Amino acid sequence: MVQESYHSILITGASSGIGRALALELAGPGVLLAITGRDAARLSNVERELRDRGAEVIARTIDVTDRQSMSQLVADMEQHTPIDLAVANAGISSGAGAGSGDDDMTRDVFAVNLAGVLNTILPALVPMRSRHSGHVAIVSSVAGFRGLPSAPAYSASKVAVKAWGEAIRPELEHDGISLSLIYPGFVESRITDKNKFRMPFLMPTEKAGQIVARGLARRKKTIAFPWQMVWLMKALAALPSPIFYAIMRRAPRKDD
Repeated sequence: MVQESYHSILITGASSGIGRALALELAGPGVLLAITGRDAARLSNVERELRDRGAEVIARTIDVTDRQSMSQLVADMEQHTPIDLAVANAGISSGAGAGSGDDDMTRDVFAVNLAGVLNTILPALVPMRSRHSGHVAIVSSVAGFRGLPSAPAYSASKVAVKAWGEAIRPELEHDGISLSLIYPGFVESRITDKNKFRMPFLMPTEKAGQIVARGLARRKKTIAFPWQMVWLMKALAALPSPIFYAIMRRAPRKDD
C-alpha cells in the first residue's frame, strides 16, 4: 500500500507520551508540525527535538478546552501551509465519575477528552472540506470499547469520541477526508506512571508512536494496539452484563 506523506500536521497533547512519540516519528525536512501541550517546559523540549530532525515547528501552550485558541491555531496553520493531518491526542485519565466527591474531576475529564477532541477536529475540517482532502485522527482507547466501572468518566469519554468518529466517517469520506480512530492499550506515559496496579501488555511509548505513524501513513480506519489487549478488551466488552460486572467488581480502580 502507498505510504502517505504529510507536510502540515497538528498534534495536540504532544509534550509527552504518544503525542510526543508520534510527532518525532513524523518530523523531518519539509514538514510543519504544530504541537500543543499544557506544560510549557516539556513542550519546549519537544520543539527542540523536532527542530533537530529538520521540521518547522509551531509550539503553543494551549489547553484544548480553549475553543478560541484552538481555532486560532488552525487558522494560523492554514495561512502557512494547508493542514494535511490533524490528530486529536490530548487526554487526561482518572478513576472519577461515580459522583462521590469527584464531580470537578469528572467534568475535567469530559472537557479535555471529549470537548478537546471537538475543538481540534471541527476547526480543521472546515478548510479540509473546502479542499475535499485531508486526514483527521482521534485517539480513543481500548477502554472505550465498553463503559468501565473502574474508570467511569475516562471510559465514557473514550466511548463518546469513538462513537462520534464512527458516526461522522461516512460523511467525511464523501467529502474526500479520511478519519482514523486510534485505540491504545497501556502505554508508558505520565498517565500510566500514576497507576499502582499491574498493567497487562504495557507498551513502550516509542513503539506506540511507530505503530500510530505507520497506521496513519496507510490511512487505516482503525489503529488498535497491542493486539493482545485489544482482543482481551473486545472479549470483555462482548460478555453478558452479569458476567461483565462480576469481573469488573474485582478490577482495580484507576487512580485520580
